[in-house]
Amino acid sequence: MNRNTQTTPKPNTHGENRGQGARRHNRKEKSVMNTKRSHTIFLSAVLMTAVVFATSSPAFASDHLNIVSWGDRVLPSSELTGITAIAAGLDFSLALLADGSIVGWGKDMYGEATPPPGNDYVGIAAGRYHSLALRSDGSIVGWGRDNNGQATPPAGNDFIVVAAGFNYSLALRSDGSIVGWGENYSGQATPPAGNDFVGIAAGGEHCLGLRSDGSIVGWGRNDYGEATPPPGSDFVAIAAGSGHSLALKSDGSIVAWGTYGSGLFCCGQATSPAGSDFVAIAAGDAHSLAMRSDGSIVGWGCHLYDQPMEPAPTGNDFVAIAGGRYHSLALRADGSIVGWGFDGYGAANPPTGSDFVAVAAGRGHTLALRSDGSIAEWGANQYDQTTPPAGSDFVAVAAGHSHSLALRSDGSIVGWGKNDYGEATPPAGNDFVAIAAGASHSVGLKDDGSIVGWGYDFYGQNTPPAGTGFVAIAARGAHALALHADGSIVVWGWDFFSYGAPPVGNDFVAIAVGYEHGLALRSDGSIVGWGNNSFGATTPPSGNDFVAIAAGHAHSLALKSDGSIVGWGYDGCGQATSPAGNDYVAIAAENYHSLALLRPSDPVGAMQFLIADVLSLNLQQGIENSLDSKLDAAQQALDDLNEDNDVAAINALGAFINAVAAQSGVHIPVDDANALIAAAQQIIDALSS
Repeated sequence: MNRNTQTTPKPNTHGENRGQGARRHNRKEKSVMNTKRSHTIFLSAVLMTAVVFATSSPAFASDHLNIVSWGDRVLPSSELTGITAIAAGLDFSLALLADGSIVGWGKDMYGEATPPPGNDYVGIAAGRYHSLALRSDGSIVGWGRDNNGQATPPAGNDFIVVAAGFNYSLALRSDGSIVGWGENYSGQATPPAGNDFVGIAAGGEHCLGLRSDGSIVGWGRNDYGEATPPPGSDFVAIAAGSGHSLALKSDGSIVAWGTYGSGLFCCGQATSPAGSDFVAIAAGDAHSLAMRSDGSIVGWGCHLYDQPMEPAPTGNDFVAIAGGRYHSLALRADGSIVGWGFDGYGAANPPTGSDFVAVAAGRGHTLALRSDGSIAEWGANQYDQTTPPAGSDFVAVAAGHSHSLALRSDGSIVGWGKNDYGEATPPAGNDFVAIAAGASHSVGLKDDGSIVGWGYDFYGQNTPPAGTGFVAIAARGAHALALHADGSIVVWGWDFFSYGAPPVGNDFVAIAVGYEHGLALRSDGSIVGWGNNSFGATTPPSGNDFVAIAAGHAHSLALKSDGSIVGWGYDGCGQATSPAGNDYVAIAAENYHSLALLRPSDPVGAMQFLIADVLSLNLQQGIENSLDSKLDAAQQALDDLNEDNDVAAINALGAFINAVAAQSGVHIPVDDANALIAAAQQIIDALSS
């Protein structure tokens, strides 16, 4: 559709449009109801509010949409097979394949999850932000963060084992001696002398060494006794977490010492399960894993901060285990891998289904609106932010740091989740048309074009500008934006814009805000960025074919008129590496992950888009009614399961095409008319095939 038609109708028309949409298309009330109001909501393209729909793809246009996500993921793909070894880092993972190559996934802030090429690797280790690999010739390769030299291993070809701690590394030589390098504040990179070591383990800032006589030596940080192993000479394996340690005895029992976590996030003294049938151990940041002789797995300790650890997967075919900060991995005998625990809070892992019409991304949680008006949710839930209210009358969703909002069809707002500052307690009223959620504050747009704020207000983010005439809102962190009907942009709250003021002008049609940067879409389809550009988030690609924008923490996304997505800025988790394809209709961006909705390929779903496209144009009443009547006839035919009615639908769509062609360049802009005709023809082609 013509980008110029993206300008949202004046606020005082929302009520009329809402009623007209519901009366004309009551068969699909949830799909097309409030189309113009929701078009205002989604046009804002706000991070942590509902996704942005291009003009040709307004909200509630289909009940046949799928969600695509990318970015902050820690757990492995189910398609990954042929693995012989695994390693879990802070928020990333590595796998050694049978062909000697390495694959990595998860957070990749310093390249720690991007291993070097090669097929001669025989061992791997994952630290906080760095990784190590042992080659078949006994040499070591390191990559990732190297601020303390932890990713720069010593030269030599006599290494047989590698281990990676927070910011340091260890290696065991073939002569039984240990070498350490990297950060050494607690002496963790200064191993004891000796040539009788047969095993090493690197924890947060403490280390363990297993001697050939079965005794254990500890060194490095020892605040919680984590580097003080028990006496004995019957130990056969060791593992080190952040503040705790494990040892496996020759009789198959496990001994633990230290604490799970530290400081505010300490969840108790390290413990071990009863039994004497264990054959392997692994330690995560504040949790532990053990594998039994029957191939099953036991997990205990803390999962996320002070929360209990998630249950380990069931089965008896596991052959290896690894623990990360908040996630765990297990290798099956068939070479496949299973992951569980923290996965970017699971925010980038949407539920299955094809009935989603909108998504909203918070700091660690995500909301999705279904075509029936209900809400689905996933991700972090420590404040019940992903426990939405029941109901099927919701028309928009917004997600803050730890709270959520939803707009009902009657114009009222519901909030839930963290509510320390009242951010989840919206004002009463039935005249809201859009919502936005920042870190701990919320913003609502009323149908008279005025803005209301509530929640935390230390930086004035809860004090929006007075006046009416606003048509879109955006909130993020401790600041907010608003788009005026005259095409200008207003900002308030925390002054991150000291990095650069928002652009001046009256040709803006959409806005998006990140943590320290902003984006604006012009009526000519070009994008302007401002704010912190350390990662290039405010340097959009050139072009005049953009129809929607979204901003994450330090990355940006744009949807093109051809349905493809472009990403730029920080890409440490792959959040700015958009998926291929040109059938996307909406985008959303969060801290370190991104989301998109796919345009439906089926005739029923495409018809709903076409209906909403017509409604979004604000045509003269007589012309709109004429087009609606033809779409009504096509819709009625599609609603009938009798395949013979496909002919009736095709004929009605043909009449629609003729009517649009007659008004092209007269009462319908040529670009819009061409888009409507093309969309109708696609449905005809699908029905004819």
